Amino acid sequence: MREWGLNALALALSVLLCYAGAEAYVSYAIDDGMQFDLEMWRYSRALKRVSANPAVGHEHRPGARARLMGVDVAISSQGLRDREFALQPPPGRTRIMMLGDSLAFGWGVPGEATYAKRLEQKLRQAGHDAEVMNAGVGNYNTEMEVAWFLERGARFAPQYVVLNYFINDAEPTPRYRSSLLAQHSRAFVYFASRVDAVLRQARIADRADWQGYYASLYRDGEGMRRVSTALARLARHCRENGIRLIVANYPELRNPRDYPFAQVDEAIRRMAAAHDLPYIPLLPAVRDIAPQRLWVTPPDPHPSSLAHEAFARELFLFFDAELRGRPQPGRRLNGDA
Repeated sequence: MREWGLNALALALSVLLCYAGAEAYVSYAIDDGMQFDLEMWRYSRALKRVSANPAVGHEHRPGARARLMGVDVAISSQGLRDREFALQPPPGRTRIMMLGDSLAFGWGVPGEATYAKRLEQKLRQAGHDAEVMNAGVGNYNTEMEVAWFLERGARFAPQYVVLNYFINDAEPTPRYRSSLLAQHSRAFVYFASRVDAVLRQARIADRADWQGYYASLYRDGEGMRRVSTALARLARHCRENGIRLIVANYPELRNPRDYPFAQVDEAIRRMAAAHDLPYIPLLPAVRDIAPQRLWVTPPDPHPSSLAHEAFARELFLFFDAELRGRPQPGRRLNGDA
């Protein structure tokens, strides 16, 4: 019995030493502040919390700060990656609210380099008294964005709301169940991510590669149904409250020239048209740029500062004409007005 206890103790100590070694290795040899999976883990721990509203899912921690993917991120007391805003815009000022996920949030780029803030700057340089609110939250889907807006965003009284759509916005709302290791161990996060990447690349264990995964979100129609229902709720609210709603669709940036998701883009365009909403496709803004220049880092195809600038220019074309009294119906898939 004593020998069994000593063996168990030795095994436990060995496991602890291996774990400590793995944590030390990842912490000091791997974690350079630019590892996508570790930075997303840090983002979740430092800047996000579970929302009291299950439909919202999670939200930013007011006043939280962190350095993520090499850039400083500050969350306002209102839960936005932006400055503080009065609930009502000043007289004569146009307020535009950008709903979205990590693309709108500006993953991996400085706050002033996000397409929301670059659009604001361009509009002011063109003589418009306009402000653009960045309401993007990482890992949001369309349902969560709409739920957040109806609960909190609407009280800021925007005249315009832009639903910034990305192909993974058809994902279901997460349930927020994770192990203690997933919550507290960077070594677990790092190695689990590497194993998952290998399985996806080999297409085994029911794991599709990125292209197959995105396509799977629309295969059975359930993802599109969730998006359609959420958009209908948002469109109804905006229509009843005199808010102009616009749908902007952002491309997956791994292969913009030979884009593999044209059918999804067309479905989103038709969905916007069904509610008589302007539709702005952002693929034409980046189609002719080398993909690697559009990414935050080679393994992380979130939009780079260059991509944000290209998106902002395209959005500006719409809003400049809109605010000059020439309302725009949107832009076609080929990018022509």
